[in-house]
Amino acid sequence: MSKQTIHADNAPAAIGPYSQAIKVGQFVFLSGQIPLVPATMEVVDGDFAARARQVFANLQAVAEEAGGSLNDAVKITVFLTDLNNFAVINEVMAEFCDEPYPARAAVQVTALPKGVDVEADAILAI
Repeated sequence: MSKQTIHADNAPAAIGPYSQAIKVGQFVFLSGQIPLVPATMEVVDGDFAARARQVFANLQAVAEEAGGSLNDAVKITVFLTDLNNFAVINEVMAEFCDEPYPARAAVQVTALPKGVDVEADAILAI
């Protein structure tokens, strides 16, 4: 199977040597998204919920460019610098994904790119 690069102009540009997503067959592997506003490449203003929503909005933009949506997600991984934000992530994810929800892992990490406190990636089946 060949690999197809997915690039969404309405999602943040990659800040390293990686693609926003790669599609192989029916699967799309979305790279981690942090709460960058695509137009400015700056971290979104607001509280943790606003940052989490920006992360999921960025994932949604890439998913749509690939021909799907976050409702096609089969696995999402969320990286948090503080697991005390777990309940907020649950609320925000439910805004972007319908039941049945995808499999998910939430992992606390020491640090994330650009000093943000949340990042998420996803695998879609479309």
